[in-house]
Amino acid sequence: MDNSSGVGVLDKAALVLSALESGPATLAGLVTATGLARPTAHRLAVALEHHRMVARDMQGRFILGPRLAELAAAAGEDRLLATAGPVLTHLRDVTGESAQLYRRQGDMRICVAAAERLSGLRDTVPVGSTLTMKAGSSAQILMAWEEPERLHRGLQGARFTATALSGVRRRGWAQSIGEREPGVASVSAPVRGPSNRVVAAVSVSGPIERLSRHPGRMHAQAVIDAAARLSEALRRSG
Repeated sequence: MDNSSGVGVLDKAALVLSALESGPATLAGLVTATGLARPTAHRLAVALEHHRMVARDMQGRFILGPRLAELAAAAGEDRLLATAGPVLTHLRDVTGESAQLYRRQGDMRICVAAAERLSGLRDTVPVGSTLTMKAGSSAQILMAWEEPERLHRGLQGARFTATALSGVRRRGWAQSIGEREPGVASVSAPVRGPSNRVVAAVSVSGPIERLSRHPGRMHAQAVIDAAARLSEALRRSG
Protein backbone atom coordinates (compact mmCIF):
# COMPACT_ATOMS: atom_id res chain seq x y z
CA MET A 1 0.00 0.00 0.00
CA ASP A 2 1.28 3.47 -0.91
CA ASN A 3 1.58 5.58 2.27
CA SER A 4 2.25 8.77 0.34
CA SER A 5 -0.26 11.59 0.82
CA GLY A 6 1.37 13.70 -1.86
CA VAL A 7 2.69 16.13 0.77
CA GLY A 8 6.25 14.95 1.20
CA VAL A 9 7.18 16.82 4.38
CA LEU A 10 4.10 15.52 6.21
CA ASP A 11 4.75 11.98 5.05
CA LYS A 12 8.29 12.20 6.43
CA ALA A 13 7.10 13.71 9.73
CA ALA A 14 4.59 10.85 10.01
CA LEU A 15 7.47 8.39 9.48
CA VAL A 16 9.35 9.95 12.39
CA LEU A 17 6.33 9.77 14.71
CA SER A 18 5.60 6.17 13.68
CA ALA A 19 9.22 5.22 14.38
CA LEU A 20 8.95 6.69 17.90
CA GLU A 21 5.75 4.74 18.60
CA SER A 22 7.85 1.69 19.47
CA GLY A 23 9.97 3.62 21.99
CA PRO A 24 12.85 6.12 22.39
CA ALA A 25 15.29 6.49 19.49
CA THR A 26 18.63 8.17 18.90
CA LEU A 27 19.10 10.12 15.69
CA ALA A 28 20.90 7.10 14.22
CA GLY A 29 17.95 4.93 15.25
CA LEU A 30 15.53 7.31 13.54
CA VAL A 31 17.58 7.23 10.36
CA THR A 32 17.54 3.41 10.36
CA ALA A 33 13.84 3.17 11.16
CA THR A 34 12.63 5.77 8.67
CA GLY A 35 15.12 5.46 5.83
CA LEU A 36 15.42 9.25 5.81
CA ALA A 37 18.74 11.03 5.28
CA ARG A 38 20.37 11.98 8.57
CA PRO A 39 20.01 15.80 8.09
CA THR A 40 16.33 15.36 7.13
CA ALA A 41 15.55 13.12 10.11
CA HIS A 42 17.28 15.58 12.44
CA ARG A 43 15.53 18.64 10.99
CA LEU A 44 12.09 17.01 11.24
CA ALA A 45 12.62 15.66 14.76
CA VAL A 46 13.75 19.09 16.00
CA ALA A 47 10.80 20.80 14.25
CA LEU A 48 8.38 18.31 15.81
CA GLU A 49 10.05 18.94 19.17
CA HIS A 50 9.32 22.66 18.73
CA HIS A 51 5.62 21.79 18.40
CA ARG A 52 5.83 19.42 21.43
CA MET A 53 4.96 16.40 19.28
CA VAL A 54 8.44 15.05 19.99
CA ALA A 55 10.44 15.41 23.20
CA ARG A 56 13.74 14.10 24.63
CA ASP A 57 14.27 11.63 27.45
CA MET A 58 16.99 11.86 30.12
CA GLN A 59 19.49 10.27 27.73
CA GLY A 60 18.70 12.82 25.01
CA ARG A 61 16.87 10.28 22.86
CA PHE A 62 13.81 11.32 20.88
CA ILE A 63 10.43 10.24 22.30
CA LEU A 64 6.78 11.03 21.54
CA GLY A 65 5.91 14.44 22.98
CA PRO A 66 3.20 15.68 25.37
CA ARG A 67 1.16 17.40 22.66
CA LEU A 68 0.15 13.99 21.28
CA ALA A 69 -1.26 12.97 24.67
CA GLU A 70 -3.21 16.25 24.83
CA LEU A 71 -4.68 15.68 21.37
CA ALA A 72 -5.53 12.06 22.21
CA ALA A 73 -7.27 13.18 25.41
CA ALA A 74 -9.28 15.78 23.49
CA ALA A 75 -10.31 13.18 20.90
CA GLY A 76 -11.32 10.80 23.70
CA GLU A 77 -13.33 13.54 25.40
CA ASP A 78 -15.18 14.27 22.15
CA ARG A 79 -16.10 10.59 21.81
CA LEU A 80 -17.12 10.46 25.46
CA LEU A 81 -19.34 13.53 25.20
CA ALA A 82 -20.92 12.31 21.95
CA THR A 83 -22.08 9.16 23.76
CA ALA A 84 -22.80 10.71 27.16
CA GLY A 85 -26.11 12.45 26.36
CA PRO A 86 -28.30 9.40 25.71
CA VAL A 87 -26.56 7.30 28.38
CA LEU A 88 -27.10 9.93 31.11
CA THR A 89 -30.70 10.51 29.99
CA HIS A 90 -31.38 6.77 30.29
CA LEU A 91 -29.70 6.68 33.72
CA ARG A 92 -31.84 9.60 34.89
CA ASP A 93 -35.00 7.90 33.62
CA VAL A 94 -34.13 4.55 35.25
CA THR A 95 -33.20 6.04 38.65
CA GLY A 96 -35.44 9.12 38.71
CA GLU A 97 -32.41 11.15 39.84
CA SER A 98 -30.11 13.72 38.22
CA ALA A 99 -27.18 12.10 36.40
CA GLN A 100 -23.74 13.63 35.79
CA LEU A 101 -20.45 12.83 34.10
CA TYR A 102 -17.25 14.14 35.73
CA ARG A 103 -13.65 14.30 34.52
CA ARG A 104 -10.62 15.16 36.59
CA GLN A 105 -8.83 18.42 35.83
CA GLY A 106 -5.77 18.87 38.03
CA ASP A 107 -6.88 19.03 41.66
CA MET A 108 -10.54 19.55 40.76
CA ARG A 109 -13.26 17.65 38.91
CA ILE A 110 -15.45 19.18 36.27
CA CYS A 111 -19.00 18.26 35.28
CA VAL A 112 -18.76 17.72 31.50
CA ALA A 113 -22.30 16.41 30.89
CA ALA A 114 -25.56 16.10 32.85
CA ALA A 115 -29.19 15.02 32.63
CA GLU A 116 -31.43 16.81 35.13
CA ARG A 117 -34.62 15.56 36.75
CA LEU A 118 -37.64 16.83 34.87
CA SER A 119 -39.70 17.76 37.92
CA GLY A 120 -39.54 18.22 41.65
CA LEU A 121 -36.43 19.22 43.56
CA ARG A 122 -33.52 19.47 41.13
CA ASP A 123 -30.09 18.78 42.52
CA THR A 124 -28.46 20.76 39.80
CA VAL A 125 -24.80 20.50 38.97
CA PRO A 126 -24.56 22.64 35.82
CA VAL A 127 -22.27 21.50 33.02
CA GLY A 128 -18.94 23.26 33.46
CA SER A 129 -19.18 23.28 37.27
CA THR A 130 -15.84 22.73 39.00
CA LEU A 131 -16.02 20.74 42.23
CA THR A 132 -13.56 19.52 44.82
CA MET A 133 -11.60 16.26 44.56
CA LYS A 134 -11.69 16.03 48.38
CA ALA A 135 -15.32 14.93 48.76
CA GLY A 136 -18.14 13.20 46.88
CA SER A 137 -18.54 9.76 45.30
CA SER A 138 -17.27 10.80 41.87
CA ALA A 139 -14.13 12.27 43.48
CA GLN A 140 -13.61 8.86 45.14
CA ILE A 141 -13.90 7.15 41.76
CA LEU A 142 -11.51 9.56 40.02
CA MET A 143 -9.01 9.10 42.87
CA ALA A 144 -9.27 5.38 43.68
CA TRP A 145 -7.23 4.03 40.75
CA GLU A 146 -4.52 6.73 40.76
CA GLU A 147 -0.82 5.87 41.14
CA PRO A 148 0.16 5.51 44.84
CA GLU A 149 2.01 8.83 45.08
CA ARG A 150 -0.81 10.87 43.54
CA LEU A 151 -3.32 8.93 45.63
CA HIS A 152 -1.42 9.72 48.84
CA ARG A 153 -1.27 13.43 47.93
CA GLY A 154 -4.95 13.51 47.02
CA LEU A 155 -6.02 11.99 50.34
CA GLN A 156 -4.54 14.89 52.30
CA GLY A 157 -7.52 16.87 53.60
CA ALA A 158 -10.03 14.55 51.91
CA ARG A 159 -13.36 13.54 53.50
CA PHE A 160 -12.65 9.90 52.57
CA THR A 161 -9.80 7.55 53.54
CA ALA A 162 -7.44 5.12 51.82
CA THR A 163 -9.50 2.28 53.35
CA ALA A 164 -12.66 3.71 51.79
CA LEU A 165 -10.95 3.88 48.37
CA SER A 166 -9.79 0.28 48.77
CA GLY A 167 -13.47 -0.64 49.19
CA VAL A 168 -14.33 1.39 46.09
CA ARG A 169 -11.77 -0.54 44.02
CA ARG A 170 -13.10 -3.85 45.34
CA ARG A 171 -16.80 -3.03 44.69
CA GLY A 172 -16.33 -1.04 41.49
CA TRP A 173 -18.56 1.84 42.69
CA ALA A 174 -18.61 4.58 45.33
CA GLN A 175 -21.27 6.31 47.39
CA SER A 176 -21.34 9.45 49.51
CA ILE A 177 -23.87 10.65 52.05
CA GLY A 178 -23.64 14.37 52.87
CA GLU A 179 -19.92 14.29 52.08
CA ARG A 180 -19.70 17.21 49.66
CA GLU A 181 -22.97 18.94 50.54
CA PRO A 182 -25.22 18.37 53.58
CA GLY A 183 -28.41 16.47 52.73
CA VAL A 184 -27.18 15.22 49.34
CA ALA A 185 -26.26 11.62 48.53
CA SER A 186 -24.67 10.21 45.37
CA VAL A 187 -23.47 7.00 43.71
CA SER A 188 -20.69 6.86 41.09
CA ALA A 189 -18.88 4.32 38.90
CA PRO A 190 -15.76 4.52 36.69
CA VAL A 191 -15.64 5.02 32.91
CA ARG A 192 -12.54 3.40 31.44
CA GLY A 193 -10.70 4.29 28.24
CA PRO A 194 -9.22 1.83 25.73
CA SER A 195 -6.15 1.31 27.95
CA ASN A 196 -8.45 0.47 30.92
CA ARG A 197 -7.46 3.71 32.67
CA VAL A 198 -10.26 5.51 34.54
CA VAL A 199 -11.05 8.61 32.45
CA ALA A 200 -14.36 9.76 33.98
CA ALA A 201 -16.97 9.06 36.63
CA VAL A 202 -20.72 8.62 36.07
CA SER A 203 -22.93 9.70 38.98
CA VAL A 204 -26.49 10.01 40.16
CA SER A 205 -27.23 12.44 42.97
CA GLY A 206 -30.21 13.56 44.98
CA PRO A 207 -31.48 14.32 48.49
CA ILE A 208 -30.78 11.74 51.18
CA GLU A 209 -34.57 11.54 51.79
CA ARG A 210 -34.94 9.89 48.37
CA LEU A 211 -31.61 8.09 47.99
CA SER A 212 -31.51 6.97 51.67
CA ARG A 213 -28.35 6.45 53.71
CA HIS A 214 -27.48 3.46 51.49
CA PRO A 215 -27.76 4.97 47.99
CA GLY A 216 -25.54 2.25 46.50
CA ARG A 217 -28.12 -0.42 47.30
CA MET A 218 -30.68 1.49 45.26
CA HIS A 219 -28.67 2.71 42.30
CA ALA A 220 -25.18 1.13 42.09
CA GLN A 221 -26.17 -1.36 39.39
CA ALA A 222 -27.78 1.28 37.15
CA VAL A 223 -24.73 3.55 37.50
CA ILE A 224 -22.33 0.65 36.80
CA ASP A 225 -24.35 -0.25 33.68
CA ALA A 226 -24.21 3.37 32.42
CA ALA A 227 -20.44 3.53 33.03
CA ALA A 228 -20.00 0.22 31.18
CA ARG A 229 -21.91 1.57 28.16
CA LEU A 230 -19.65 4.64 28.00
CA SER A 231 -16.51 2.50 28.47
CA GLU A 232 -17.64 0.22 25.62
CA ALA A 233 -18.23 3.23 23.34
CA LEU A 234 -14.67 4.46 24.04
CA ARG A 235 -13.23 1.00 23.36
CA ARG A 236 -15.07 0.71 20.05
CA SER A 237 -13.71 4.05 18.88
CA GLY A 238 -10.26 3.73 20.46
